[in-house]
Amino acid sequence: MTDTTNAPRTASGASASGAMAQQTNNASAATAVGATGAPGTPGTTTAPVAAPAPPGGKTPWETLPVTVKINGVSHGPMDVPAGLMMIDFLHETLGLTGSRLGCGQGICHACVVIVDHADGSSETVRTCITGANYFDGKTVRTVEGHATRDADGKVTLAPIQQAFLDHFSFQCGYCTPGFVNAATVLVERLKRKPVARADLEAAITEGLNDQICRCTGYVRYYEAVRDVILKTPGCVKDAK
Repeated sequence: MTDTTNAPRTASGASASGAMAQQTNNASAATAVGATGAPGTPGTTTAPVAAPAPPGGKTPWETLPVTVKINGVSHGPMDVPAGLMMIDFLHETLGLTGSRLGCGQGICHACVVIVDHADGSSETVRTCITGANYFDGKTVRTVEGHATRDADGKVTLAPIQQAFLDHFSFQCGYCTPGFVNAATVLVERLKRKPVARADLEAAITEGLNDQICRCTGYVRYYEAVRDVILKTPGCVKDAK
């Protein structure tokens, strides 16, 4: 009788030997490639290939000069990466961390700062979607610029800030810097162009409309701003 049990074993052994030989050949090939300097390959004996130098020897990112006056202090000129958002410039370069990064999409307005114009007007600008380069040559106020400090170091809050405290307007306080700036712009606008008492409610609603409070403190914010406006001479005029 013919013994056929050796055939499968022989074929299996041949397959295993072939696979082992293939693995050996692959390993030899990989070692050979590594020896020629392919980075990250085991057995590499040459130094890693350096990244090509940028054209003209410039940095791989574009920079633009920025000079800006913030809270009465001039900064710059300094080279700032194009596309760097103003909120990051304030936090990381200038150490002004009072402005809050909320949604990062320009929706919640927690990050707004005040830009003052030469004609005496002012506006809020969202810093999470506006590049630092936009502010070149501009005059800016952040939430750090509202309170004052006397020679003895005593801090006096701005009327809006004090009113927010008196009315317990905020809970977590994350949105408060944005509300402070928006309310400040509103009060200053009413000083230049007062509204009739009957139109005051609508003016406050419009002035604070873009600000989002996730703790739903709108009523107390609104009441605090109304109190400040009514106490500030020249903001409200008698209807004619």
